[in-house]
Amino acid sequence: MEFHISTIPTQQLETECLVVGIGDGGELCPAAKALDEAGGGYISAIIKAGDITGKKAETLLLQAIPGIEAKRTLLVGLGKAEERTDVQFVKIVQAAQKVISAIQCSNAAFNLGESAAKDRDCYWISRMLVETFSNGLYRFDQLKSKDSDPIKLEMVSLCVQEEDEDTACLGIAEGAAIANGMSLSRDLGNLPGNVCTPTYLAEQAQQLSAEHEIIEVEVLEEADMKALGMGSLLSVSAGSDQPAKLIVINYQGGTKGDQPHVLVGKGITFDTGGISLKSGDAMDEMKFDMCGAASVFGTISAIAEMGLDLNVVGVIAASENMPSGRATKPGDIVTTMSGQTVEILNTDAEGRLVLCDALSYVDRFNPASVVDIATLTGACIVALGNKATGLLSNNDDLASELLTAGQYANDRAWQLPLWDDYQEQLDSNFADMANIGGRPAGTITAACFLSRFTKEYRWAHLDIAGTAWNSGGKDKGSTGRCVPLLSQYLIDRTA
Repeated sequence: MEFHISTIPTQQLETECLVVGIGDGGELCPAAKALDEAGGGYISAIIKAGDITGKKAETLLLQAIPGIEAKRTLLVGLGKAEERTDVQFVKIVQAAQKVISAIQCSNAAFNLGESAAKDRDCYWISRMLVETFSNGLYRFDQLKSKDSDPIKLEMVSLCVQEEDEDTACLGIAEGAAIANGMSLSRDLGNLPGNVCTPTYLAEQAQQLSAEHEIIEVEVLEEADMKALGMGSLLSVSAGSDQPAKLIVINYQGGTKGDQPHVLVGKGITFDTGGISLKSGDAMDEMKFDMCGAASVFGTISAIAEMGLDLNVVGVIAASENMPSGRATKPGDIVTTMSGQTVEILNTDAEGRLVLCDALSYVDRFNPASVVDIATLTGACIVALGNKATGLLSNNDDLASELLTAGQYANDRAWQLPLWDDYQEQLDSNFADMANIGGRPAGTITAACFLSRFTKEYRWAHLDIAGTAWNSGGKDKGSTGRCVPLLSQYLIDRTA
């Protein structure tokens, strides 16, 4: 599907469905007012009759309004001016998309105007509309024997004033890049564990490099990791027939020698829990345990499409966590790349075991910042549900930058404390630390564990256990978060 900018007066625009906004109480937005004047008060009469009140996400489809060129006009409620938040804007676009999809038109046009979102400009509205619409059309049917019915919609136009054309074009371009990155991330997350293995992820990284000359890829095999002393990462793959991979994706968009921003993704392509076996209930969803890695893939794809002028390194710690005669056992002690030893009390706390060695590895890049992304703890779901990503950091400025990026991108995070008071929960009688700290503050103690390997640089941890996928029902599947947050964070670094 294509997105275009139109500066044609709304009433003269030829389209199968034209979307305009109505405020609470029947207030006409500028585009709706222009249509009403061209139609001799047609829309005002509809509102006066009570067919639509303008409540948020309310819709009313009208056919062939006299005096305008659009075949259909879709009125969508914007709600009260003070309630037009970023989240409500997304819901408004989703409501319009649902109607457009139902009527099976091949093209549509939006003229909601800047009044549709409080304190947001033409760039944001254009970008968010593209991201929302693209995500709404996403389908995962690669592994079905029959293709889904084709999507008839081929083109969506965004109506803007001539002076805003360049700004809107930028919003469309960057929105499309982020949406494409999210689709890649969702595809990888939705693939089953028998397809998406560590080796498959390495192949996808090579494919990304083939598509973008600016990207170079290096894949470290288990022998390479053993030589580096990555005993913690290798302890996770010990029980699997699938070899672990450390995948390094190097995007060189900035000046050679500039410090890169590093993204580290947890890539557990399937997590049984190992010897600390999970219950069978919803274990199929453990294919989503590599969504941190998927978000790194999606973000680097997005910034490559945007051509951002900065250096970024993505590091994927890819492994499968399986039980077998070779698997790591509770009570085993391993030595990390940093030389610190870990007593593994629970083999289902494996994400931090692969991440700690990856976080030691990235120190060689002299990074400007390091952000790891991981479906790390069920405790984060208990704390924040599926609305916000958990954020912990050893640097308040970095945390603030990520929180601001998430707020702007409508992919929000919430900061939790990383106080030294929690570190003692990781004490071990037999090693430098244990890999779990008990039930209290599980998200925080997991981050405390990682913080012991990140003392040399600015680091933040994003726990996406609650936001990476939707469980059960018809909405089950990967969400593509935190691609928007990370993309915005990197866009901000180029400003």
